[in-house]
Amino acid sequence: MHATPSPPGRSPGRLGPALAAAGAVLALWSLLAWSGAVAPGLLPTPGETAAALADSARSGILAADLGASLARAGQGFALGALVGSVLGFATGYLPGLSAAVTPVISFLRPIPAIALVPLATAWFGIGETAKRLLIAYAVLLAVWLYVHDGVSRVPASHLRAARSLGAPLHRRFTEVLLPAAAPALLAALRYGASVALLALVAAELGGADRGLAYRLQVDGQFLRVDRMFAGLLVLGLLGVAVDLVLAAVGRRFVHWSDS
Repeated sequence: MHATPSPPGRSPGRLGPALAAAGAVLALWSLLAWSGAVAPGLLPTPGETAAALADSARSGILAADLGASLARAGQGFALGALVGSVLGFATGYLPGLSAAVTPVISFLRPIPAIALVPLATAWFGIGETAKRLLIAYAVLLAVWLYVHDGVSRVPASHLRAARSLGAPLHRRFTEVLLPAAAPALLAALRYGASVALLALVAAELGGADRGLAYRLQVDGQFLRVDRMFAGLLVLGLLGVAVDLVLAAVGRRFVHWSDS
């Protein structure tokens, strides 16, 4: 009998290299901090960063900032991913619509969310609406690109075969187009989630009273480098956690994908 292979992404053998890499980064970080190559106070040790993170957690600041940032990023991501996915399927399936929409999106894609902060603030004020729309804008453009490319690559012969067999449009979508483009959709959502965190930083720097990026700005003004490193660590771990969740969902529902 042959052992059943582990699903992609679940192999226990992958944990060892990841832990080894993390250990190497921590060791290099510690050596650099203790070497004096960087001015004292500008590069905290891992221990000092952990202490600053623990202090932030005990005071309740971390929970408040994390909750505010998750709400903004989550709502902006949901809106951007929904619109980007629908638009990507539409332009990938309809060449005429693609010819009209693609140039517009190609024009918008090089414009980063941070460049739109002043405009969004002027239009919507410094409230939550501007922040969520900035995140949605960035996510929409990222998700559209992946989904549009994935749908446009579905062989037309598959759709023609389904149509010749009498399958109505909704069945061609649910039984041919959606399964074929699902791996691209999964990749789009994973990339879109990372873009949402990038746009979150831009949105919170544009005016906020709480949030992970807002706290980084405040700590930077007071040169609390240990707290800044703690904030960056939280942002990085948050991105890893979100990606792992989306990858797990993908393995559950898009099991034919290698993602």
